[in-house]
Amino acid sequence: MKPFLRQTLDRQILRLQELDALLSASDVVSDMDRFRKLTREHAEASLITAQYNQLTRRETDLASAQAMLAEAAADPAMAAMADEEIDEAKADIARLDEALQLMLIPKDPDDTRPAFIEIRAGTGGDESALFAADLLRMYTRYAERSGWRSEIISESTSELGGYKEVVLRIEGATDDLGVGVYGKLRFESGGHRVQRVPVTETQGRIHTSACTVAVLPEPDEAVAIQINPADLRIDTYRASGAGGQHINKTDSAVRITHLPTGIVAECQEGRSQHGNKAQALKVLTARIHEKDRSERAAKDAAMRKGLIGSGDRSDRIRTYNFPQGRLTDHRINLTLYKLGSVVEGDLDDVVTALQVARGAELLAELENRNG
Repeated sequence: MKPFLRQTLDRQILRLQELDALLSASDVVSDMDRFRKLTREHAEASLITAQYNQLTRRETDLASAQAMLAEAAADPAMAAMADEEIDEAKADIARLDEALQLMLIPKDPDDTRPAFIEIRAGTGGDESALFAADLLRMYTRYAERSGWRSEIISESTSELGGYKEVVLRIEGATDDLGVGVYGKLRFESGGHRVQRVPVTETQGRIHTSACTVAVLPEPDEAVAIQINPADLRIDTYRASGAGGQHINKTDSAVRITHLPTGIVAECQEGRSQHGNKAQALKVLTARIHEKDRSERAAKDAAMRKGLIGSGDRSDRIRTYNFPQGRLTDHRINLTLYKLGSVVEGDLDDVVTALQVARGAELLAELENRNG
């Protein structure tokens, strides 16, 4: 572990001691907002400190096992035992080091928020639309594995059962590190490319198609961008597709246009026009918020191009090669030969690798600023 990280962890231990003292003070308990904030910080610092203590114990175990191995040249059984302990200690140290790096990543306030995932078919015609449906299923099943809830907000289907465009909303609890839906899925934004034999291909040739994905945090209503109602044009129309007699016979679908920017959001999945309007307004606000975020990110990217990229739709981030059963994330040179399970929602390896890579970037920036 880098000296900078150890210094950061040592400061966490001192901060935990300060928090213990603060939380025992009577004036803090009388201020519930401050008390809740300090309690959350204490829980996070306690978790980091516990992991760090476990890491230092395993480092001590490793040193002891290495000393044992050096002294056991004439005792094969003792040497074998030492080798086994060395392997186990090194594996634990690597795991704990990775976990601590994730814990020390500076938090984005949006990481705890629910997320909208927009998937749009790109080059490839019907095959691209079918790939969009595969991506929708992948994210939906990942949500199920994570114990999250998902719902389709709007959709435009293709003739063969795919999607020209679909918007999915996912919400759920945060993990032990305080990372929620957006924090886990934010690095899915960009261009996704598929290589496979389409169902419409009669000669068995492999085709390449693409979709774009955008992951947007659902804005916190307390701090969301305030939109002037005079800047909105609201249209209602009859929903298309499945949904029963009611949804197809009333003007329940809603489309909202933000006139200053031309940004549009729509929702047609609910039975209630009022409910669809509320959902469409949330998506619209998220898109306006993301536009502002992207413009700021573009200015930052002009000075420094991060490994993970800007999250712009034009960034080609990943290839799904079905003939080889291979997934490649081009940003971090990650290659997995488990494509079948990934498209069924087993995204943990990809999500974690991207979080670790981004964490390394942010920690390096902190090190440079503090170095």
